[in-house]
Amino acid sequence: MRLVLEIFRIIVIFFIVGAALGGLLKIIYKSIGINVDNTNGGWLVGFSILIFFFILYRNKLQFQAFIMGKEG
Repeated sequence: MRLVLEIFRIIVIFFIVGAALGGLLKIIYKSIGINVDNTNGGWLVGFSILIFFFILYRNKLQFQAFIMGKEG
């Protein structure tokens, strides 16, 4: 059961929070007059968000998981 919860947690972090952050960045870009719809810039923003969450997960969020290692 803990494995299922951990996978669900990863999905929520990467997809739902990532999509919200992408939408926020899109609004910020639009407010300064840059359109990233259907361009390589939109893909670059999405890819950078995924890299950001991967690094954040590997460095911080991994140690606050439902699955405890030998120390927990």
